Amino acid sequence: MKKSILISMFLILVMLAAACGQAQPSGDSGPIKIGVIYNVTGAQASIDGPSYNGAKLAEKEVNAAGGVLGRQVQIVFYDGKSDATVIGNSATQLAETDKVVAMMGSSDSDMTLAGAPIAAKAGIVFVTSGATSPKLPQQVPDWLFLACFGDNVQAAAGAEYMFKTLGLKTAYLLYDQGTEYTKVLSAYFKVRFAELGGQIVLEDVFQAGDKDYSAQITKLKGNATQPDFLYIGSGPDDVGTIVKQFRDSGIETPIMGGDGYDTPLLVQIAGAGSRNVYFTTHSLMDKNVGSDSVKKFMAAYEAEYKTPPEVAFAGLGYDAFKLIVDAIKRAGSTDPKAIRDSLVTTKDLPGVTGTLSFVGGSRVPQKAVSVILVVDQKLTLAAEVVPEKVPAP
Repeated sequence: MKKSILISMFLILVMLAAACGQAQPSGDSGPIKIGVIYNVTGAQASIDGPSYNGAKLAEKEVNAAGGVLGRQVQIVFYDGKSDATVIGNSATQLAETDKVVAMMGSSDSDMTLAGAPIAAKAGIVFVTSGATSPKLPQQVPDWLFLACFGDNVQAAAGAEYMFKTLGLKTAYLLYDQGTEYTKVLSAYFKVRFAELGGQIVLEDVFQAGDKDYSAQITKLKGNATQPDFLYIGSGPDDVGTIVKQFRDSGIETPIMGGDGYDTPLLVQIAGAGSRNVYFTTHSLMDKNVGSDSVKKFMAAYEAEYKTPPEVAFAGLGYDAFKLIVDAIKRAGSTDPKAIRDSLVTTKDLPGVTGTLSFVGGSRVPQKAVSVILVVDQKLTLAAEVVPEKVPAP
């Protein structure tokens, strides 16, 4: 055989081998794999479990409608177990072994930062459905997107609602000093509340997992100036205990917090003590007052899981999955870079938790905030708020 023919055959084999290692936007008939990491066990389970259910429901609907690019979509799931090391290992597995084209999941900023940088290093987008720190896109440039509003938005909405709508001018500030979410949320609240003319009369901290808040309660009761309301930055695993102990001590002051309160644990643990508690979140899962998209989602979720959506994070998981599928469809490709470039141009995509648009290159969507009030141990919609001014990330 001539040397030139051998060389030609060798080059063809090299080209074929290289093609096999690349995403095949049109020629591959196998499922399009999307990696999903949620903490369905551990401290984040009460919000991540419903988020995962929402993502699975979206997967089912997409496939029932014919999939995308003529192919079915397939969730490759790992339980992060509310553990940063486990999440990091899961992200590595998804990128290197499972060969997913995109990743999504997580409702906590610290947990997101355990997985998203690994996805970015592999050149794969990571969409967090519920981690709300607006600093995340700066911390993981180019490849990390939020499907939810930022903490600066919900903190501003909470401050404006309490100050302008309820006329409450002084606040007590308490937050978990060891969690990125609670620190960031509380800092943004403090900035916006001060801009409005509000005053923080006392500031205190706790540590995630604490079971006794008597020291903080004693300090608050002994303060010379008693606040009009309490702003408490807490994650889902602690909020019920905190509220219960403050109420059991005789403190009846209104309490405001962020979307970490959007967990069944608030009412389950605090019981009647959850009265007069407000919090900001992404949508109220109530078929009587929700939008048509919320009502449709709730009916489908209940049919699938035999229970209504437990929290708004269920809708966020659903929206995040649909967001990725929409980007793949518009890109006409499963190439991860093409998916990333398509995500940036998302505009007016309808969702359960609001319309999704990324404006001006931002990877944080512009969305309204739902203010929830607990009445007789049930969540009610107090207001929908678009803040007049939002602190810079």
